[in-house]
Amino acid sequence: MANAEIELKLPITDPQSLQSRLRELGFHLQTPRTFEHNTLYDTPSRELRSRTEILRIRQYGDTYTVTHKGLADPQSAPSSSRYKVRIETETTLGDGEALASIFERLGYQPVFTYEKYRTEWSDGSEPSGHVVVDETPIGNYAEIEGPIDWIDRTLTALHIDPATCITDSYGTLFLNWKQRTGSSAENLTFAEIPAPVMAAH
Repeated sequence: MANAEIELKLPITDPQSLQSRLRELGFHLQTPRTFEHNTLYDTPSRELRSRTEILRIRQYGDTYTVTHKGLADPQSAPSSSRYKVRIETETTLGDGEALASIFERLGYQPVFTYEKYRTEWSDGSEPSGHVVVDETPIGNYAEIEGPIDWIDRTLTALHIDPATCITDSYGTLFLNWKQRTGSSAENLTFAEIPAPVMAAH
């Protein structure tokens, strides 16, 4: 089933401080800190990228999911451009490696890999929203996802200036980081980006 995904991302310097504030606000730990490995697939000519779509296999702990994301209908998207809105179709998998093999047989190949440690928080509200804390090789980020009103209330409760929020994907953040640092890394992984470089960021 396809759903509209509305989110904002922001860089954070102190994940523990943010999570302590979430707990004070009544959020509960939905998923403890878990390693996440993501692989994006596309054709050799990057057909999906040209249409601003992504096809992803994610391993989050022991769970595999396959996700397709595309642009939202402009008529149904929020009027403000400060939110990132995508149409997302996602389902869990029994065997991520088997699906990866199917993709490659169909002409899709791995084009980008990114990793992080993710912690998920929820306040249990309906309609639901959640805050995730991502620890990546190039820095720490929080993602706030849910209905627009919920996102705005959560930003206010967390004393976060909306001007500090961004809509960049991790792929874009990685490319910007490469440009700033001159790194030769091809993927956003802990193996390709050693700790001293990460600390320098």
